Amino acid sequence: MWSGGIIVALVMVEFLEVCLNTVSKAAMKRGMSNCVFVLYSYTIATIFLFLSTLIFHRTTAPPLLVICKIFLLGLVCCCLQLFMVNGIGYASPTLASAMTNLTPVWTFLLAIVFRTEKLNLKVKGSQAKSIGSIISIIGAFIVTLYKGPSIIFSSSSLSNSLHQLLLAPPPSWILGGFVLAVASFLKALLYIVQAWIIKDYPAELMIILISSIFGTVISAIVCLIAERDLNAWKLRLDIELLAIGFSVCIEIIRNISDQKSVKKLS
Repeated sequence: MWSGGIIVALVMVEFLEVCLNTVSKAAMKRGMSNCVFVLYSYTIATIFLFLSTLIFHRTTAPPLLVICKIFLLGLVCCCLQLFMVNGIGYASPTLASAMTNLTPVWTFLLAIVFRTEKLNLKVKGSQAKSIGSIISIIGAFIVTLYKGPSIIFSSSSLSNSLHQLLLAPPPSWILGGFVLAVASFLKALLYIVQAWIIKDYPAELMIILISSIFGTVISAIVCLIAERDLNAWKLRLDIELLAIGFSVCIEIIRNISDQKSVKKLS
């Protein structure tokens, strides 16, 4: 059975992620660079985790093979963050929250591929998971291919609401939906890699710290290649700082709760 603390942490992460999706979208509209946002979030989280590890959690360094596995974890996590923020930039926070429902589907499919889950359609549990996966995929296609009108109508858009209902979503919305679908796949893959590592090295905080260091390095390389505008590196003390603060909190809480839950299931 899961402890109450893990459940509370998971619920808190879901709530904070919805807040982060909204705040980061607002910051992007004000000109915040997606790559720089990920880099600053990783950097601040790594500093905080490093200090926390020195104070509260001292353990032996993992062997080289485990470090290689943690590098893979950091790579997947960094790609997840980049795909998520770019998907939100193309689409909306609402679509990002809806597309996270694909994560259990991908997790179920990956568990079958890696043979940690057996698919037997004669068993009710497998039938329920299969039906739920199909419904989630259909729902993801609907929210991706049909944007619909705005919920809050202005005086100018009210007369065009019927026309908006018949319009196809813009290409950026569809692209954002597929980018977010990839992000949900990476999130499911993240769980698989975490379970793979935690069996050999059950020191959760050290795993999070090392993967965060790798994520910082990878995101820095991506930023140096993708972001050539020096003005984009300037951190403004407005909603950009709030978005980064949300991201750091979520990154730490989510990693700890994920590691705890994966360890519980291992």
